[in-house]
Amino acid sequence: MQVYLAMYKGRKDGSGIKVWAARLIDWAIRTITRSPYSHCEIAIRYSGGLFDCYSSSARDGGVRLKTMPLPPGKWDLVELPAKAGLSAKRLFRHTHGAGYDYPGALGAVFRLPQSRRRWFCSEWCAYAIGCTNPHRYNPQTLYAAVLTKNRLSEKMEGIK
Repeated sequence: MQVYLAMYKGRKDGSGIKVWAARLIDWAIRTITRSPYSHCEIAIRYSGGLFDCYSSSARDGGVRLKTMPLPPGKWDLVELPAKAGLSAKRLFRHTHGAGYDYPGALGAVFRLPQSRRRWFCSEWCAYAIGCTNPHRYNPQTLYAAVLTKNRLSEKMEGIK
């Protein structure tokens, strides 16, 4: 099983008020977190260039599973251990349908309290991959933590 932390760096396609609102929110997240990323998913490679993507999405109303392509122009992928995919599936079974945690997402930047019944994307992904204090991660800090962990794992492999 190929599992990734999928980091969204794209722009929503289309036109209309909902598209402009999504672009504005993505821009605000990127600006506040000083990051190219505004959203993240745990992605499991599926057939035909598709991925099963697990996360909490404001656009989709909260915790959900969505099968979709992850074009390189819009997404960066960071490899995760296969057990992260199993963990994501398990967490999804327990949290499916939980709402999106808007105040918690702000809390990841401004240190506000998080909800115990709602999730924001980086919190959900951080919990799925076993990070301590998952509510403290925004997409950029989660990306940096996973890259650091991957580099340390590679160094440890070289020592063996």
